[in-house]
Amino acid sequence: MGKVKVHRSSTSIDMTPMVDLAFLLVTFFMLTTKFAPEEPLAVDMPSSVSEIKLPETDILTISISKEGVVFFNMDGKYNREKLLAKMGEKYGIQFTSEEVRVFSLLSSMGVPVGNLKQFLNMEPEDRKLVKQPGIPSDSVNNELADWIIFSRTTNPRLRIAIKGDRDADYPVVKNVITTLIDRKVNRFNLITNMEKGS
Repeated sequence: MGKVKVHRSSTSIDMTPMVDLAFLLVTFFMLTTKFAPEEPLAVDMPSSVSEIKLPETDILTISISKEGVVFFNMDGKYNREKLLAKMGEKYGIQFTSEEVRVFSLLSSMGVPVGNLKQFLNMEPEDRKLVKQPGIPSDSVNNELADWIIFSRTTNPRLRIAIKGDRDADYPVVKNVITTLIDRKVNRFNLITNMEKGS
């Protein structure tokens, strides 16, 4: 008896749905990614073993550079707009709506209030190139205290974090911590890098 040959057809897999899915995933991740804002200073943070993470929102960051320059950053566009209005009222400075908009979009800034109007009116490229002198935080002229007070009245849920360079001078860090304690801010975080395990 003869064998019957079964005709085998080649299998083909339609890859169109797989390619569509890949492009949908790529598009999703591109649209939902939040890029970190460009910081005006690089801070080489010390390392620690603490694993407490900072919250994503409602955070005020005080950065201290290696040279001892103090920078200020608060999240929330509308909170920053209210904050600038309060600072302008305290120091008698009238900010235009364009200056308020620019301030609300800045990442960190380290400029005394008297120079803030001039700083906000610069072109974005010039603003990146200018060397910011820092926010005064000494005992004679402590503008940092006003930024902290008005930030907390603007957003009562605000958490404060200090991001200091490992080579920053201790007296500057002490001034910042003393300013916080004098303003009844007894809970704040120190931002560090994770220590590498051995």
